[in-house]
Amino acid sequence: MLTVVLAGLRARWASFVGGFTALTLGVGLVAVMGLGLSATLRAPERAPERFASSPVVVQGRDRIAVEVRRGPGTAVVTTPLDRPQPVDRELLRELRARWTVTTSATDTTTPAAPAPAPAPPSATPAAPAATAAGIPLAAAPPGGPDAVGVDAPAAEVRALVGDRARVLTGAERRAVDPEAARDAQALVTLNALLGTAGGVTTFVSVFVVASTFAFAVALRRREYGLLRMAGATPGQVRRMLLAEATGVGIAASAAGCLLGAWGASRLARVLVDGGAAPSWFAIDPGAAAWPYHLAFWTGTTVALAGALAASRRAGRVGPTAALREADVDADVLPRGRALLGAALLLTGVGLMVWTCATEPSELLKRKTYTTQPMLLITGVALLSPLLVRPAARAVRLWGAAGMLVRENSAAAVRRTAAVAAPVLVTVALAGTLLGSAATVTGAKAAEARRQTTAAYVTTPGKTIPLPASTPVPPAPPSVPPAPPSVPPAPSAVPRASVAATGATSVFVREGAEALVKYGARAVADPTAWASYARLPVVAGDLRKLDDGSIVVNEEFERRTVGETVEVWRADGRGPVRLRVVAVLAKGTGDNGPYVTWANAPGATVDRIDADRPVRVPGGTVRTAGAWAAATHPTTTPQTRLGLLLVLGIALVYTVIALANTLLMATSVRGPELTALRLAGATRAQVLRVVAGESLLATAIGAVLGLAVTALCLGTLGTGLAALSAPVAMAVPWGALGLAAGICAAVATAAATVPAWRLSR
Repeated sequence: MLTVVLAGLRARWASFVGGFTALTLGVGLVAVMGLGLSATLRAPERAPERFASSPVVVQGRDRIAVEVRRGPGTAVVTTPLDRPQPVDRELLRELRARWTVTTSATDTTTPAAPAPAPAPPSATPAAPAATAAGIPLAAAPPGGPDAVGVDAPAAEVRALVGDRARVLTGAERRAVDPEAARDAQALVTLNALLGTAGGVTTFVSVFVVASTFAFAVALRRREYGLLRMAGATPGQVRRMLLAEATGVGIAASAAGCLLGAWGASRLARVLVDGGAAPSWFAIDPGAAAWPYHLAFWTGTTVALAGALAASRRAGRVGPTAALREADVDADVLPRGRALLGAALLLTGVGLMVWTCATEPSELLKRKTYTTQPMLLITGVALLSPLLVRPAARAVRLWGAAGMLVRENSAAAVRRTAAVAAPVLVTVALAGTLLGSAATVTGAKAAEARRQTTAAYVTTPGKTIPLPASTPVPPAPPSVPPAPPSVPPAPSAVPRASVAATGATSVFVREGAEALVKYGARAVADPTAWASYARLPVVAGDLRKLDDGSIVVNEEFERRTVGETVEVWRADGRGPVRLRVVAVLAKGTGDNGPYVTWANAPGATVDRIDADRPVRVPGGTVRTAGAWAAATHPTTTPQTRLGLLLVLGIALVYTVIALANTLLMATSVRGPELTALRLAGATRAQVLRVVAGESLLATAIGAVLGLAVTALCLGTLGTGLAALSAPVAMAVPWGALGLAAGICAAVATAAATVPAWRLSR
């Protein structure tokens, strides 16, 4: 048996080139993604910057702890705050009384000194340094610094601090650096990107390898028939094919691991240059061994899994197949493949319909519109032999060449389906991924634009703190003249003409078992805000918002007007009981909740709505439409890079599959092409027939991919409508045309080059 396997590998090496190449690339990509994930999990320790000279850092509490129910008892759950609480003033006084304390990176450490006496409760808060249209432009943040450096032994500091704050030493001190949170978020995003790319790589590689082996078995049907006539049993035929797949899998997996080691550092450079990873991110190919083990055994398993179904089919070939001469494919859709394809297709459609009906907001999440289309793509690809024959017969082509193209495509169903399937994968992935991402971001921009009637939106270039203890004063009767470089502001701005809001968070205990964090908006002047807001109100009245109430959305467990909601504020303090005055539809995820500034400690103004330009130092004034377009771009650079990476992988696999399939298929068509020449066809006519068959198969795959895209985008649009969000469908025609064009060019070249040689 081993002798037969080795002889088959030597004699039919061209049949295995496509599978070997696809598997090598897949293993290399899995290795690269694994090394990238390992690098994100083992990020190098970076030296602290903000308090580099302080051996100990005392940071205010940065997590909220709430007791919830766990089974028969209770447990305390913690959730990170948006920003740490200020260090307690009494604790800060005690620290300064004993040791040298540094409050920022630019402060000079000074000997301990008695802290100034606190201001009496009746003292009036310091007025902000400047105002514009009644909005404070500068104010001291309440509560003091969020962290301080202490020049003292860590054990003594911990004994003094207790549970009033966090004590950080060593590399932990970097947690208070401004870049630490951004780097952590970037690593989380990078994890998701690499995981998605690795999943798509595995999916497409299994698909391509399985298709390659299945088509190779169809071409070798007479060979297996001869083996059966020579006395080979079905089990021996199956074992021979699995042995070939094992040999190819081991060789390709080893080559793929070498490719992964070579490409790891290059991937890191691409991620850093594309803004998807921090500037310090790097991948060391020798840092971990598990990515290579994962990639190698995944490649071997993929090869065996791809050949398993084909081996079962090869084992059923009878001795009479050696005498078969007909070119019309029969039994092109085995029962097992038909059942599996139908099950995947029905599962994919049912899952999308169920999600749209029960939780339409899930359709807007990247993990949903990235994974759900794969079920549909796989189901349609498995059923493609059933679809390509009627599709080919439905095409009307003129002339003798057109008739041959149509009939040959309909007769050679396996060849047509093997070409159409990878094109279907590429076109469907391009349409669903790019189209879904553009549709969701377009809906967010349209929703943001229609939710305000303001003519202008100002986005401050720097933070504009609004302490909860400092109410927004009414606008002065006149605004001071602006500097000469700035157009003069209106001479009189009514208070209701300016609505300042900022980002904050609220924490809600839902069902007594979970603590949920909601991104919220803080409103400085509820009257002005209500005059501009055009939110999808389901019940209640926005104008009733005050310091003792809240506007919620339909995601809240308690969402009946008049009910009270127990919330913890952004600094972790609470709970505070707020009355529900209005309920909003979910929309795309940015609809509330809304609270007043008194319930948003530490929030800063990031948006000012007005009926005329309101200028603040360093701010940008745009019309409402321009603001929506600028703040809700089509895709972020990180998202675009991730989508291009995934689609690039799919396109490369498609090119490999098309080239391999058509080279194998055309190389065995020598007698057929010779018969055409003997019937009077010229060499150019033969080449046109071969190219036309390739283009027709590519067009059928593109149409099937467009059908999957239409189904996915249609479901997404239905979900947006159910959420009361704008439906802004975006079909990436440019990307679809480019993918289909590349597939057509590769298919034509891969078919005509061997046909040109055979038709001499």
